[in-house]
Amino acid sequence: MDDDLPPDLAEEGGLEDAPDHDDQTIALFGDPEPATPRAAQVAESSPAYQVLARKYRPRTFEDLIGQEAMVRTLRNAFSSGRIAHAFMLTGVRGVGKTTTARLLARALNYKTAEIDAPSLELAVEGLHCRAIIEGRHMDVLEVDAASRTKVDEIRELLDGVRYAPTEARYKVYIIDEVHMLSTAAFNALLKTLEEPPPHAKFIFATTEIRKVPVTILSRCQRFDLRRVDPEVIIQNLEQIAAAEGARIDPEGMLLIARAAEGSVRDAQSLLDQAIVQADDGQVVGAAQVRDMLGLADRIQTIELFELTMRGRAGEALEAFRTLYGYGADPVVVMLDLLDHAHGASVAKTLGPDALKLPNDQAARLAAIGANASAGTLARVWQMLLKAHDETRRAPDPKAALEMALIRLCYVADLPGPEEALKALRDGSPAGGPAPSGGSGGGGGGSGGGATARQLSPHMSAAPRAQTAPTPQSFDEVVALIDARRDISLKLDVERFVRPIHFRPGAITFEPAPGAPANLAGRLVSRLKEWTGQPWLVAAEGGGGAESAWEKEKRQERETRREIEADPFVHAVMQAFPGTEIVGVRALPVPAAAEVVQADEDGDD
Repeated sequence: MDDDLPPDLAEEGGLEDAPDHDDQTIALFGDPEPATPRAAQVAESSPAYQVLARKYRPRTFEDLIGQEAMVRTLRNAFSSGRIAHAFMLTGVRGVGKTTTARLLARALNYKTAEIDAPSLELAVEGLHCRAIIEGRHMDVLEVDAASRTKVDEIRELLDGVRYAPTEARYKVYIIDEVHMLSTAAFNALLKTLEEPPPHAKFIFATTEIRKVPVTILSRCQRFDLRRVDPEVIIQNLEQIAAAEGARIDPEGMLLIARAAEGSVRDAQSLLDQAIVQADDGQVVGAAQVRDMLGLADRIQTIELFELTMRGRAGEALEAFRTLYGYGADPVVVMLDLLDHAHGASVAKTLGPDALKLPNDQAARLAAIGANASAGTLARVWQMLLKAHDETRRAPDPKAALEMALIRLCYVADLPGPEEALKALRDGSPAGGPAPSGGSGGGGGGSGGGATARQLSPHMSAAPRAQTAPTPQSFDEVVALIDARRDISLKLDVERFVRPIHFRPGAITFEPAPGAPANLAGRLVSRLKEWTGQPWLVAAEGGGGAESAWEKEKRQERETRREIEADPFVHAVMQAFPGTEIVGVRALPVPAAAEVVQADEDGDD
């Protein structure tokens, strides 16, 4: 064959060495792209994204947040050499059980050039640390009990316990979700756990500690990893957001921390989701986080709770329908109402600072708690619990929640059984006014309040309700206090109340320095007694106008300055050195009729 080839191709080795085409020839389908090596393609491709919960998983015991008590106990045990052979880690999801188990495995087998003993100081990576972190160490076996529940699988696992470790100091068995093991598997584990060889350590993790037999628990050193406080979670999230170059509104951080319910992993996963709610460099607002979580605006749900506690059925239904139109889940709204009932009760007992909420929200819940009795709040809580179950099971959750709101509005202001019996015995009205219907449908006809009033028809509350004053401004409230001759309350209101917002039935004010702690409660009690309707009085941190006393003092100073600037007064004070203005008194101006009469008398 080579004899038939041209001499130049035959000398170069035949067709194998011939080029596909010469440089002057144009390919029919265009020139092919130059080949890129596979390694270069991999280098150019972006690395796989790692979620924040894995990226920022604690690598040392110092990185564990919210579990200081457990870390302190372990540190003392390791320093004294009193290391247990089995550990039981329990707690809700995401508090660090599996992470702690892996850290314990590293601490038990810690070894460096300087340290060759169990140690909780893991800042310097030891000889076995990398393999344990990556899950490929031969002497650290991590087992998911949910997938290995049978007794045969546990026996197969325990067959290797009697053999010494190949590389590390201890053989460590990490069994996650240990409560999933069968009864026979627990029995197989029991004997080994009671008399383990000195080179074996067991670390169990579970979210259902009650499902673990007591015979197993009694052979383990138990650590309850507690829920992490929202403040600690927020600090962790802020550090992660700063490291990631993300900007989250502080209120949005608070929403994430509350939604996590003490779980650090859940909070980090939610932060991961929140970061992508806005473009790079922009701040993720609280409204965006609220939409992401499917939460209703907390201020709006507090307003809904206020309307419910005041018996405004129609307005409450309209407020809920507005929330529902924005996409709020009725079950979530019911959970918010439960949270507000709890918050109002806590604020009534411990004060608004115990709620760990923004100041305006805490103040409004504290005002609700001050206006309602402990018995009323307890009844509302019980009814909301029942309503939550109804809403969750109902074929139409929206209708179930509306019916619950109407029911709550009718009983919010009703007396308890003891109060009703006492009222019947005394012959006084047994119930409060029926809830206001408004445009949303609820009101007047027949309800709990109307039925209660029928119990004593000879004493109707209607005349009192018609003649009761209804202040339409804050000045009218002050005038009402003056008319009722409550001197102490009048002095405190004039001196310490800086009004912010007023509407009939609700007052928001800024307390002046030195204000009595019970001022809002006294004002609520007296206004309810005088007007016959519930009032909400909330104290906020700032933004109030002058109090009546401050306004009066300012006007006195301005008047004094005007008098001192008068030329005649200035001349008198110059003529008589040492003269000072002791006081300023406004003389009564005579009426026009009196002046005319005086002139006529003078003419006569």
